[in-house]
Amino acid sequence: MLFIKTIKISKKIIIFTTILIFLLASIILFYSFANTDSSNNDNNLNISDNSTNSHNSDENDNSDKKNDFIKWVDFNVTYELLDKTAKLDIDSHTQNSNIKYNWIELLAYLACKNGGNFKNFKQKDLDTLLSELQKGKTIEDLTKNNKYYSYYYESYSAALGGFIGNYTVETELEDGTKTSEEKYGLKAFLPIAKNYAFSHYDDFGNSRSYGFKRTHLGNDLMGSIGTPIIAVESGTIEHLGWNQYGGWRIGIRSFDKKRYYYYAHLRKNHPYAEGLEEGYTVKAGEIIGYLGMTGYSIKENVNNINVPHLHFGIQLVFDESQIDSANEVWIDVYNIIEFLKKNRSKGIKSDTSF
Repeated sequence: MLFIKTIKISKKIIIFTTILIFLLASIILFYSFANTDSSNNDNNLNISDNSTNSHNSDENDNSDKKNDFIKWVDFNVTYELLDKTAKLDIDSHTQNSNIKYNWIELLAYLACKNGGNFKNFKQKDLDTLLSELQKGKTIEDLTKNNKYYSYYYESYSAALGGFIGNYTVETELEDGTKTSEEKYGLKAFLPIAKNYAFSHYDDFGNSRSYGFKRTHLGNDLMGSIGTPIIAVESGTIEHLGWNQYGGWRIGIRSFDKKRYYYYAHLRKNHPYAEGLEEGYTVKAGEIIGYLGMTGYSIKENVNNINVPHLHFGIQLVFDESQIDSANEVWIDVYNIIEFLKKNRSKGIKSDTSF
């Protein structure tokens, strides 16, 4: 009986073993076929991947091109250099010199010499540059091996491009007729009207806490309520109305689209010059509003600013994606204000009855 059971058990083992071998063989054949198919698929996949990689590469190239614009500008050109280079530019044009200087080219060249830090400016660098230009060399000749020149030139062109050039002066004669004269020179104005006192200090980057902790991206010009505010440059009004941070404010874009001028905390009840609307064109030197102390409130027409002043800022725009985004480029305008003191437009203070 034991022998018979053993035989039976052995048969079961044999049957089980046979089934197991069959299953193993099937699995081996399946994976062998799958590997062969997978190899073909891998080849196809590699082709697809190459295509995909190529596509992604193109996208990356396009993305790089789209993102290939200036993201930040540390504008620290001193008043002294703005004044010197502007005078060289204007004099060379108005005195009909053989060599016509471009103050932005001069500044960009000097920035390369001092690493963008004008505290390290050396007069001999400017003298050498002028000497080389007088000898017939071009700015392209002198900067062709400097990889940073184009960055500085583009940055300073964006900041200062509308300040010096040709402009028309129109005057009215005694008989009522008007005459115009073409001139070359400084055509941008201080934002505070002529004959009105103001004070300021370099407060760019100071801390602000209303709403959320942030840095001050402009220059506060302290003055009397009602002082006329002047358009620094001609352009198009993009924003006009209430902003809880800036109170009554105006935003004007230059015609070349590179500069956005921001004038904030305008006067309660009478913030703007008559007739201004979004989309309107304003001229450099024109009265656009009146100094006040509005802002820091969701509710309109509220004086929550402690000291009457104009908040003045310049945003540089190198790409449309930088507008109204976290990637805005604002520059320190303290020395620009100092420079523009030499060109002030007359204005009439608003009536105190407003």
